[in-house]
Amino acid sequence: MTSHMIKLAVGVEDIDHLAQLQQNRIAQYKAKGLSPHPRHFTRMTPRRQSQLLDGGSIYWVIKGVVRVRQALLGFEGYTDEEGVNRCAIELDPELVPTQGRPHRAFQGWRYLDPAKAPPDADGNDHSDLPQDLVRDLEALGLL
Repeated sequence: MTSHMIKLAVGVEDIDHLAQLQQNRIAQYKAKGLSPHPRHFTRMTPRRQSQLLDGGSIYWVIKGVVRVRQALLGFEGYTDEEGVNRCAIELDPELVPTQGRPHRAFQGWRYLDPAKAPPDADGNDHSDLPQDLVRDLEALGLL
């Protein structure tokens, strides 16, 4: 049974900003000889890895709204320089916009039931509207 994750994208302004941040990190990974996939680092290692890797995605909450998802590719445990166990979550580089869905703030990451995951966007990015208006309408659940 597939499961998803949800995570706040703290400090990220929009999907383009998230893409730029990840592209910068990918360039650093390539320079170190690592695979060219974005990674998210977390302290807690998911226990439902097989469910997450069975078609699961990480859904990013940007400015209080679930806006985009990325397929999960793998998990790798490691110990940081301070001796703390951590987990690197390897992500597909493709950012898939979702229909905006308001979501309250929370700490860390959470599992997301597939029935509660927002569907992928219908292709209308509402680029003809001011982005502030789009964000307000999404926060109200109208877009």
